[in-house]
Amino acid sequence: MTQNPGELVEQAVERSLKLIVTWPAWDGEPRTSDDDRIFTPHKAVRRIADHLIDHLAEVEALLAGVPTQPDEWHASALTSAADLAPFTEEDVREAEQRLQRLGRTFALRYAALDPAEWDKDRTPNWTLRQITEHLTELDWYAAQVGDLSQKD
Repeated sequence: MTQNPGELVEQAVERSLKLIVTWPAWDGEPRTSDDDRIFTPHKAVRRIADHLIDHLAEVEALLAGVPTQPDEWHASALTSAADLAPFTEEDVREAEQRLQRLGRTFALRYAALDPAEWDKDRTPNWTLRQITEHLTELDWYAAQVGDLSQKD
């Protein structure tokens, strides 16, 4: 049996959440990625959620046979004042709820489709499977903040 590619998105969310649960220990210092983008816990969660929303909207547009909405996000280029706020246990719970629901929505959406739809040519766009393969790298955002668990 072929694995539902949407389940890969759920797995990427779970890998991200393994790091996110450590972020209440954040020291308030933004992290800089290898490509010089600034990341904080709130910004990483926002980018993961925004990335999921963006591609979920793309999937729905492709399935409806309408053009996708142009990407006009500031994305990782923007670090807002809210991104700099302390990251609490409550923020972890909110991130879990938000991100798990978005990941599950991918899996459910793909499960509702005939598997032939997953690999249907949608040129100039990616196939639905390619979209989920791209989203398997979601945890890159979480890795920019990293594992902040206290080590003895």
